[in-house]
Amino acid sequence: MNFHKLFASWFGLGYSPKAPGTMGSLGTLPFIAFIAYKLPDLPVWQIGSCTINIFLPLSILIFFVAIPSAQWMVNHYKIEDPQMVVIDEVAGQTLTFAFIAPAQLLHSWWLLPVGFALFRAFDITKPLGIKRLEHLPGAWGVMADDMLGGLYASIVLVILHHFFA
Repeated sequence: MNFHKLFASWFGLGYSPKAPGTMGSLGTLPFIAFIAYKLPDLPVWQIGSCTINIFLPLSILIFFVAIPSAQWMVNHYKIEDPQMVVIDEVAGQTLTFAFIAPAQLLHSWWLLPVGFALFRAFDITKPLGIKRLEHLPGAWGVMADDMLGGLYASIVLVILHHFFA
């Protein structure tokens, strides 16, 4: 398996015969948990009342690094949005936790599964302009809708965390 197939499919999870997008999102959670566990005290930036952590720049990095691999897959399979490309779910799922401090993920156990469920709900239903982003050309359309879904999921997760923490 070449690099583009391996990376775009998040190490093969995208080739799952059932629900590859869900498998890609689910396969992102150990990555998120590992970062939170190993680096719980990473600097958290405050901008007004908004907390920003390592998952924001990490999701943006994944997004831009993934563009060439996602485009390679689009070209190779001659499909506008190949289902085996789940690196878009990885970027969006990572963005879901961008406004929750890593240490909070360790102390509030419910944040990971709720963040997962929120992201999947936005990714599957594609409300509030998410569907429009799919129409961007090539890999940009593959990747951008999941980032907006991740942003919406992160906003709802912060609100839930505020009320239930």
